[in-house]
Amino acid sequence: MELIAGIDPGMSLGDVGAYANRVERLGYDALHVPEMRSDPFVLAALALEATSTLEVRTGVALAFVRSPMATALAAWSLANSFGERLALGLGPQIRPNIEQRYGMPFDRPVARMADYIAAVRACFTSFASGEPLKHEGPFYDLTRLQPEFRPEGSYAPSIWLGAVGNRMVALAGRVADGLITHPTNSHQLDVAERIGPTLREAAVSAGRPTPSLVVSPLVATGPSAAEVDAALDAARRRLAFLYSTPAYRPTLDRLGYGDVGPALRTLVRAQRWDELADVVPHTLVDAVIPTAPFSTLAESLHQRYLGLADGVVVRPPGDPSRDAAFGEFVEAFRQH
Repeated sequence: MELIAGIDPGMSLGDVGAYANRVERLGYDALHVPEMRSDPFVLAALALEATSTLEVRTGVALAFVRSPMATALAAWSLANSFGERLALGLGPQIRPNIEQRYGMPFDRPVARMADYIAAVRACFTSFASGEPLKHEGPFYDLTRLQPEFRPEGSYAPSIWLGAVGNRMVALAGRVADGLITHPTNSHQLDVAERIGPTLREAAVSAGRPTPSLVVSPLVATGPSAAEVDAALDAARRRLAFLYSTPAYRPTLDRLGYGDVGPALRTLVRAQRWDELADVVPHTLVDAVIPTAPFSTLAESLHQRYLGLADGVVVRPPGDPSRDAAFGEFVEAFRQH
């Protein structure tokens, strides 16, 4: 399996390069950069500039907040300027965030995403071949690209899709090169019984290879029991916030915790954010969050995901002084 690093979304832009270099030195295969507080392509550029072998993947860039051409240009420029090490991860987000935070449309998200990816690929084809740009779809029409606006290069970045629901997972199977799960649907049961089969069946129906599958669980780890407990508490609070969103609840139903979602939603409507974690049972936390010290984390992740996923996201320690101990986890992870 690939080992992929995450990044603190609140990290200062001035610290991103050093962090990416540290991730590369620790032996990671890739780094995911999100779209939360900073532009993911800015984060990716800083990470690529500071590294030489690390793949950097937008994990994920929000598709519907920018034109397919703008996304294609950003991804193409980075991939062709930095040794073909940029992978384009796209995601839909949820309707309220797209409409109310970004002021952009969210109608028919699966169909819109299919058209968006087709439009980006049409841009890539035109960039590489020099042929006229021609994409006329139900949501996006791209038919104008004069020679002076065509970027240099010939490498088309791979396209990954962040997906939660079955229809978006199936779309990934039909059109994407890889799928990235969300922390709320990274439980091994969900991956084994729903996500993996749906992805494979869609790929077969489209007559193409099954895309790679990367899981993104919240992971609680550390060099000592006390630090593992602190990480678990933080992960529990994050999980409670995520499961308050209706779109992220299928795993709750699958695991027998269907009543937790509505209880969380009630607290959100009352703006009682500090109480969310109290509603999440410890048994649910234990089931969803891989929890282990550095010394046994590799074994824990392999037990959950080996044979189910092609990669797993694990953020390195916040404190670089822990890197020597964490490096033993990386080495153990590599042995399978």
